[in-house]
Amino acid sequence: MWMSLLFCPQIDWLLQGLKKSKAVWKVIASDMPLGLQVSDGKDAAGNSKWEAVANGDHNAPLGRELEVARLLREIKRAGIKNVVWLTADVHYTAAHYFDPAKAQFSDFSPFWEFVSGPFNSGSFGPGKTDGTFGMQVFYQKFPAVQNTAPTEGLQFFGQVDIDAKTKAMTVTLKDLTGAALYAKTLAPQRV
Repeated sequence: MWMSLLFCPQIDWLLQGLKKSKAVWKVIASDMPLGLQVSDGKDAAGNSKWEAVANGDHNAPLGRELEVARLLREIKRAGIKNVVWLTADVHYTAAHYFDPAKAQFSDFSPFWEFVSGPFNSGSFGPGKTDGTFGMQVFYQKFPAVQNTAPTEGLQFFGQVDIDAKTKAMTVTLKDLTGAALYAKTLAPQRV
């Protein structure tokens, strides 16, 4: 299976862009979080189907996790620093830290993922975590009742600020009113 991923054009394209980038921060935006299980029902044989990357097995990478494992491993091997993931589409907000020391697949450098959105949609959460990449939940806000209407105010978005002098990145998760719910400042690693 790993051999078939060696020539994945999208992963290769992303890796080349990350390697060439002169930016202090390399932000990867993805529609779905990496370590949250997002179920998509069952197939005809009764096996679980998954919308996102995680598949709920907490073991070595399988399925879409193989592509992410390759990407994370190659980011580490290339010495690419200051990678942050911004993701969405689980209908609540969260801050996740991925720690190779706590992961089943550990050939990657630690990184943060911040989740918010979508805006003006029913609110859900929280999603179950998957242990493949050692995801730790540092913050999450979600409704007490699933599929809460947007009029209930549990809509979320994120704001990213980079200090011009120190190059520190601050990610702030906010609610519908703009109130800060959680903020994390990341100091850039030297490249």
